[in-house]
Amino acid sequence: MAKSNGSPIESVYIFSKPEWTALVTTGDSNIASVEDLKGKKVAATLGTDPYIFLLRSLEEVGLSSKDLEIVNLQHSDGANALLTNQVDAWAGLDPHMAKVEIDSGAALFLRDHDKNTYGTLNVRSEFAEQHPEVVEKVIEVYEKARKWVVENPEDAAEILAKEADMALEVAQKSLERNDFSDPIPGAKQIEALNAAGEVLQAENVIKENIDVEKIVSELIIERYSKKAIK
Repeated sequence: MAKSNGSPIESVYIFSKPEWTALVTTGDSNIASVEDLKGKKVAATLGTDPYIFLLRSLEEVGLSSKDLEIVNLQHSDGANALLTNQVDAWAGLDPHMAKVEIDSGAALFLRDHDKNTYGTLNVRSEFAEQHPEVVEKVIEVYEKARKWVVENPEDAAEILAKEADMALEVAQKSLERNDFSDPIPGAKQIEALNAAGEVLQAENVIKENIDVEKIVSELIIERYSKKAIK
């Protein structure tokens, strides 16, 4: 979305393939599928990955945002709105999603890892061109952290819990939903972002005259990671 609005940025590293969003409802709700959302109120933060996840899930079953009421709330407010019955469902985001699962028995009624877009490290194109060695150094540091997290998941969860001031169980559940195995950006990210861009264009979030495939191809840059990661 930023790239389509003219921001000169590039995605140069993948820190994780997360499952940080899903569609959520209360444990006693009668909502069990995307089709059940027709005519309902659903909380989502416009423009974010949960919002894109919701739109793609609706499109997959022949629905759109016009078939329900999307309530634009920040992620934590969306979780609260769900638990206080102000909305029928919520396009959730970790760690808020993990917290309502653990603390309130909320149900993730639609999960799809492949509809989550990726966690990317981004850089301004001009800076990358002028200082490629700095970009590579930052990637090397991220790569060191990624490998450590893969090898030390329990310690990583403890650090996350402490630094983010959250319960250890919430931190563990959030981290468990991340795949840290493939840090070099490429075809998988292009496919995911093209799909996201198409649904955003259909909803008039991205302008009709924008060439989504061109924007995505210019966004996903693999050369810095390939050089930095031995």
